[in-house]
Amino acid sequence: MKLLDQLDELKNQFTPDTADRVERLLEQLSRQKLNDTDSLVRYHEILLFLRAYPQNATIVRAVEKELRSFSDKVSALDVDISPLEHPAVSGIAGTSVTDTFSFYIVRWLLQRRPAEVAIYWEWVEDVNRLAATWPRFMPLLEEDAFAEANVPYREWLAAARNGRKELAWLIDRFDKLPKPESERAELYDSQNLYVQWTPAFPATRTGMRSPTRKPFYHRGPLIQRREIDLRKELVQPLTLQKLSPRQGEQARDMAREASTIRYRELYAFTHGDPKHVYRAELGRGVELFLMGLPAEKRLPLRACHAAMIYKNGVPIGYFEGLSLFERMESGFNLYYTFRDGETAWLYARTLNVMHQFTGVTAFSLDPYQIGHENEEGIESGAFWFYRKLGFRPVRRETLQLALKEEEKLKTRKGYRTPAATLRKLAASPMIFELDEERRGDWDRFQVRKIGFKAQQDKNVLSMIRKLTQAKLGPEEVTYLRRMQKDEKLRSAIIKLGS
Repeated sequence: MKLLDQLDELKNQFTPDTADRVERLLEQLSRQKLNDTDSLVRYHEILLFLRAYPQNATIVRAVEKELRSFSDKVSALDVDISPLEHPAVSGIAGTSVTDTFSFYIVRWLLQRRPAEVAIYWEWVEDVNRLAATWPRFMPLLEEDAFAEANVPYREWLAAARNGRKELAWLIDRFDKLPKPESERAELYDSQNLYVQWTPAFPATRTGMRSPTRKPFYHRGPLIQRREIDLRKELVQPLTLQKLSPRQGEQARDMAREASTIRYRELYAFTHGDPKHVYRAELGRGVELFLMGLPAEKRLPLRACHAAMIYKNGVPIGYFEGLSLFERMESGFNLYYTFRDGETAWLYARTLNVMHQFTGVTAFSLDPYQIGHENEEGIESGAFWFYRKLGFRPVRRETLQLALKEEEKLKTRKGYRTPAATLRKLAASPMIFELDEERRGDWDRFQVRKIGFKAQQDKNVLSMIRKLTQAKLGPEEVTYLRRMQKDEKLRSAIIKLGS
């Protein structure tokens, strides 16, 4: 524990002296046997941070050597390892993830990694769900399923699959049903089948790396939030490189793996269009891969884009943007392992990419991002992170509360905003507007309000359907750029959603 404490303290200090000390600590820890899951997880996360934020090549080599031994370290534990499969820490080499993954993800895993996935029958609870779907491709099953108790569904599956692996045979049957893909997916998902994925090393959090051209070594202090001027960052010049379809597919697949291993499924990664993937170098060893959706998977109104972010080849977080005219609803998640890094700078550079690519000038935040019904956001002080970058609460009473808190922080030494107050501050959406002349236009807007009106107003529904048809070009960003030039339509949409 003492060695881990020292390494944890030194991981984001960057001087020649600390580099030598980090190297010595890594050498000492490599000879230790960690026999409890908490220490093993902590060591794993420190190593990943050091791999993303290294001081020199020697540290990178030492870290990689230790990470490659993690499967053996997990195998050597003589304690219950189920805590290693918790969503907060999942994906360590030598462990599995088990969930009711969607049809699309299970089918993709079977195409990419067929030997690593299987049905996890121990967690399948409601076998009666199988009675509603399996008779479609198992002759005479209804004779048993509709009239008998305790139906041996796995025996039926064994008889039907004729030696093929259970999951592969089942997915193949669903995929060949004479129905649209969305209905096939819906039928598969209705089974609520648990699938276990035991990934090979390159697909684990421990070993996943994006190919990098040149590593960035940290030899000075990290960039602090107070050094970031978001308005200046957003207008910095940027170059986006469009990838080939093959490169785009590789980038999308790695984003899927990085998400699935963490029990997350992002719509824009699950359905990302490999023909339109862009790469941006953000500096300091950071690269971002941005993708949109193919025409058949797009949302009715908003344009959807997502980006996976890598630091020296290590996946460190992702961004999702849902855009309408110049407004983007933005979700940013830096994985907890890397939150001691340059979070504000990373966020600003990511928003710069989204601004330059889509033309949006207003970034809005859902209350959950700030801490509403999200205690992690409250504990991390998410409200102040965004507030100090220039975001403002859209509700007047919340803004007034924020101003009062800012006054207390200025005048009371050592004052910290209580958690109860942070929960009040997190109840309001927040927004950052680059264009001050349009300040406040989107304050009361919610896209679902348009949906509510469309249920009862055929004129609204007709207008939405026309907009949906206008999104069917090769890239959704073209539709978004066209919308940004139509002031009359913008006013009408804002009015409907406010």
